[in-house]
Amino acid sequence: MGKTVLGIDIGGTNTVWGLVASGGQILRRGQISTRGYDDVASYIHQLYTSIHQALGPDEFNRVEAIGVGAPNGNFFTGQIEFAPNLEWKGIIPLQALLVEQFQKQVRLTNDANAAALGEMQFGAAIGMRDFILVTLGTGVGSGFVANGQLVYGHDGFAGELGHVIAIRNGRACGCGRNGCLEAYTSATGVVRTALELINELPHSTTLKKEGLSAKKIAQAAQHGDAVAKRVFEITGEILGQSLADAVAITSPEAIILFGGLVQAGDLIMQPLREAFEANLLSIYKHKVRILLSALPESDAAILGAAGLAAS
Repeated sequence: MGKTVLGIDIGGTNTVWGLVASGGQILRRGQISTRGYDDVASYIHQLYTSIHQALGPDEFNRVEAIGVGAPNGNFFTGQIEFAPNLEWKGIIPLQALLVEQFQKQVRLTNDANAAALGEMQFGAAIGMRDFILVTLGTGVGSGFVANGQLVYGHDGFAGELGHVIAIRNGRACGCGRNGCLEAYTSATGVVRTALELINELPHSTTLKKEGLSAKKIAQAAQHGDAVAKRVFEITGEILGQSLADAVAITSPEAIILFGGLVQAGDLIMQPLREAFEANLLSIYKHKVRILLSALPESDAAILGAAGLAAS
């Protein structure tokens, strides 16, 4: 990158942004909530205000372009289209709205695609031409890189691993289908699994239904709670099976995991790796590495979005 750009990562819960220099250094950063606005225009105004106040007019004016990663962000159209984990429904012309508010050039892609670009440029995928990036957060996102290029498909929506069916006729997913991987291996999916087990085994766990979160479940598991540990076993098994299926599509060198759930460490990684290898086709066994992101939690998507802006 040869210029100063903004990288913005719009998540289901929070939006993080960074001012990125030509060498990939994040010079300034900030965040706002993605939720709680009357409409998308109010959100964009708050985002603009937050960034403009943090940078000041001189630094803001030196920003040459903006890159954005967002759920269901379409690189081809510049729109967010039917994102299940955002409060704004339907088709949102986000790129056009941002251009109008910021008066800068804006490029948009899927949030997981932005994270994949960040890993390829600055993280665990440096030098790789074939890999899959999977984000495990409020939802489950993915970016597929093949032959050194992001796979967008004919309409910009390729690589939606989170909405591949993991359990036939399974849980309802926010996308409108049943049994999606996201319904089981996102942070919200983990909570749903825990609630099911608490109902089955109410006297065998320290977990409480009220205020339950993936972080609280991980903490309980680390303290030996058997039900909490079983939650991560189930989650890891389902994710490992689905990742093994994904390998058959693009034959990646590695799968890189990114997001809050990987902070659970071996609680999720051990059952995941075991299920992954057990379910791989024999031609792929022991060839595909499972790696963790080499970038801090928010940096991959910020840097990837910034790289998109500068390209």
